Formats: sequence, C-alpha cells, structure tokens
Amino acid sequence: MNVSSIDYTIIILYLVGIVGLGVWAGFKRRQGGEGSHYFLAGNTLTWPVIGLAMFAANISTVHLVSLAESAYKYGLIYGNFEWMAGFTLILLSLFFAPLYLRSRVPTLPDYLERRYNRHCRDWLAIISIISAVVIHIGVALYTAAWVLRGIMNIPPGAEIFGIDALMFFIIVLGVLTGIYTMIGGLLAVVLTESVQTILLLAGAICITVVGYIKIGGWNVLVQTLSTQPHPLAGKAGSGIMWNTSNFLSMIRSDGDPSGLPWYSILLGYPVLGIWYWACDQTIVQRVLAAKDEKQARLGPLFCAFLKILPVFFFVLPGVICVALIQNNYFHGEAPKVAADTYTFMIMHMLPIGLKGLITAAMLAAAMQTCSAALNSTATLFSYDIFKRWRPKTNDHQLVMIGKITTVVATILAIVLSPIFGHYNTIIEGLNKLISYIAPPITTVFLFGVFWKKASGRAAYMTLVSGAVLGFVMFLLDWNGVYSGNFMMTAFYLLVVCSAIMVFASHSLPEPLKEEAKLLVWKNWREPLKGEAHGHALGNYRILSVIVLITFVCLYYIFR
Repeated sequence: MNVSSIDYTIIILYLVGIVGLGVWAGFKRRQGGEGSHYFLAGNTLTWPVIGLAMFAANISTVHLVSLAESAYKYGLIYGNFEWMAGFTLILLSLFFAPLYLRSRVPTLPDYLERRYNRHCRDWLAIISIISAVVIHIGVALYTAAWVLRGIMNIPPGAEIFGIDALMFFIIVLGVLTGIYTMIGGLLAVVLTESVQTILLLAGAICITVVGYIKIGGWNVLVQTLSTQPHPLAGKAGSGIMWNTSNFLSMIRSDGDPSGLPWYSILLGYPVLGIWYWACDQTIVQRVLAAKDEKQARLGPLFCAFLKILPVFFFVLPGVICVALIQNNYFHGEAPKVAADTYTFMIMHMLPIGLKGLITAAMLAAAMQTCSAALNSTATLFSYDIFKRWRPKTNDHQLVMIGKITTVVATILAIVLSPIFGHYNTIIEGLNKLISYIAPPITTVFLFGVFWKKASGRAAYMTLVSGAVLGFVMFLLDWNGVYSGNFMMTAFYLLVVCSAIMVFASHSLPEPLKEEAKLLVWKNWREPLKGEAHGHALGNYRILSVIVLITFVCLYYIFR
C-alpha cells in the first residue's frame, strides 16, 4: 500500500501536537497545588469532562482492531462488552461514586483501607499496578504497533534500525506517551484524551459511513448477510463453518460459535464490568477528581450514553466488511487473517489523507489509554505504596516519585506487551486476563459497599485466595490445560470468592470502624433518597432511568 506524504504529514503533526499539548498542561499545572493537581487535577473536573475522559480512557486501538476482527468472524456479539457497560456505569453513578466522594480518597486502595484495613489497600495497589501495566498499557501498545506495521506494509520479522518493526513501534508510542504523561499529570491526560477521542471517533465514523454507503444501506446489508456464505466458511483453520444470518444479533443461544451465549454475558459481564468501571483506578480516577458529588454522579451516566457509539462505529465495520466481500466489492480480495480486517478496510476504501487521519486515530486510541493508565499507576505507587512507607513525604517529592514511576511503568509495559501475541485474538486475551483478575476485587467492593458485616480480615483473605485461584486458572489456560468459557469462569470465581467472604466474615467478625460508617450503605435504597442536585437531565435519578430504558430498547432491537 502506498502511504502518501500527506498521510505521513498528518501523522507526524498529530504526534507533535499531542505531546506539545501534554507538556503545556504540565506548565499550567504548576500554577496550582502540586500533588492534588498532578494526580487529581485539583478536584476540578465537571461531568462532561469526566464522562468524556472515562470513555476515552476505555477506548483504545483494541476497539478499532479487535472489535472489527471479532465482528468479521462472529458479527455484533462482542458489542455486548460495550452496551453492558451502560448498566455497570449506572451502578457506579448510584452506589459507588457517592461513597468515594464522601471521603475524598485519591485512590481506590485508600478506600479499601478506610473500609477494611491496610493489608487490603496494599494488596489492591499491587494488583492494580500490575493490571494497569499489562492490561491497559501493554495491550494498547501491542495493538497499535500491529496496526502501524500493517498500514505501512512492513512484513513480519522486518527490522527498523536493527529492531523488530513491531517492537520498534511499541517503543516509539510508549516513549512519546510517557513523556507528556510524566510532565503533565492527570490534567495532561484529560486534555489530550478530549482531543484524541474526537479524532478517534472522526476516524471510526469515516470508516463506518464509507462502508455503509458502499454496501448500499441497511436493507442491503441485512439481505446480503442472510443469503450469502461467510468469506472464510470452510477454509482450513478459520474456525468459521456457518452462515452470517445472525450476525446482527446481540443475543445468541448456547452453542454459538462465538462462545458467548446470552447467559454467559448476563452472569459473567457484571463481574468484569463492575471491576473495570467501578473498582479500577485507571477508569475511576476521573470520578475521584470530580468537583462535587453531582459531577461525580452525572459523569458516568454521560459516559454510558457514549458507550452506545462503539457498536456502530467499531463493531459494525467488521460486519460491513463481510457483506462487501460477499458482494465482491473488493474483486475477490479479503483480509488474510481476521485481525487485519480494519487495516484491510483502510487500505481499500479510503483516499489519500483519510488514511493518515485514521492512522492518527489509532495512535490516539493507543496513546490515550496508555497515558490514563500511566497516570493511575503513578498515583497508586506514590500514594498507596511509597507514602505508606514514608508518611512524611511532601507533595513535591510525591510528584517526583510519580514521574519516576511513569518511566518505569512505560518500560515494563513495552517489555510485557508481546504477551498478547499468545492468544487467538487480542480481545480474547484481554478479556481472559480480566476474568482472572476481577472476581476477588469485585467481590470485596460489592460486599464493602452493601454489607456492614463484611470484615477486614475476610476481605484480605478473599483478595489473596481469589488472586491465587485466578493465577492458577491463568496458568492452566496459558498451557492449554483449561479452555472453558472465560465469562462463566469469571462468574464461578465470583461465587467462590463470595462464599469465602461470607464464611470468613462470620468466622472472623469485626466491629465496623467509625471511619467506615460513611463508606457503606445501610440498605440499597439509601443512595437513591439523597438530594438529586438538579432538575430534568441534571437529576441523576431521572438520567439513570433514561440510560436504563435506552439500553433495554437497544437490546430489544438487536435481539
């Protein structure tokens, strides 16, 4: 493929501009209190910024590549990971965010210490740092590097300056993101995320609109999928032996080739989703930086509305690509492997200039996820580990430790990112890792928020034993010994962790600490009785109902 000088200019200008914006944010930050501004943007974030920043921190190149890849093979089914997020964001808004804001904790491990004990805080801090480096940063760098190599038509194994091309792109993206994140802190992250999200959506919309026009509209898409065989059907090693008549369905029955029947999503996703959207520092840090409780409640609900978009702009292009191939639009050509679906569409459907824009959008997706996770990692290490050992550390020293942590985390992510090459698809590897990490954390937070009798010792036992079980499942999976449905695995681990939590709390009871009384609800109705802080769409209760009805309607339409 020929990538023109115009495309390269767009890419380079983007990189220079985004790093410059991050550095400028670093100088602006120095005008305020050093520690709070670096890690929490001075608690000044309002709901539009919170919602957009949460959405941006979630979106990465994985969405552009792996969701299109999964859609090319299985249809819209993996869009459930986008729309199910709407329900967990309602939980964050109604039940979790108010408790976090009550104590103004800078990190979620800090919340666990106040609710349970210091051991829980230390354990969660370590697990959160590991998950941020591997799951958030590593997968984003690996996917972006894979795409860039394909965009520039560099064959596997080729080298750039004596370094494998894939690793070269990983290093470049990691270093550039680390620079502006280290200098600018959270303010740099949310500013660059806002710009990058707009660019990302613009690029994704271009692909979807062009493909939609070329296929001839929705009716042609439906008719083509219902009457033509899949491009990979019957090919050795493709794993695809069926037609595409159900490709636009989000709810599948047992035995579906995707491995995601409806009950596995219903039972398994909440385990992953509550951890990711309500208990993971990388995402929730934007809520912790909210100006007040109203902003903290409305921000996640705004993000929930934004989560409607990825199904149409990240997942649907993969389905459109299948239909275009079925109609012979590409004259007999097709992606060599499903992972190349998005790259294939860029190469064959976009004119000069737009190729550079889409490539820049992919860089945006990777860099914004990395920057969000790097800042969260710096916050966790500085507040929950370093200051834990040296309580007298001042703000200036804490910021310096955060910058050093950013550098170290960047290096570790670069080294560990190739782990995702082990799995059949990147999104499969990502969700499998989450399914092994999330259950004990989800359990401890749920019981901590809703059950006053949950004890600190029981929580610590649950975190440790759940992590051990998850690591064992990871090893079994890695070595091919276990290959069960990862969503159901997450649910089963949650059941086991919940049993441990309840049994240990009754066996090792502890009185509720005085400082913890404000961090647990008396009953589930309590958070719904508080002041609404607004009218109409400014009322979080009304907006929550609207979000709920919207997603139920979407599922009814795409059932």
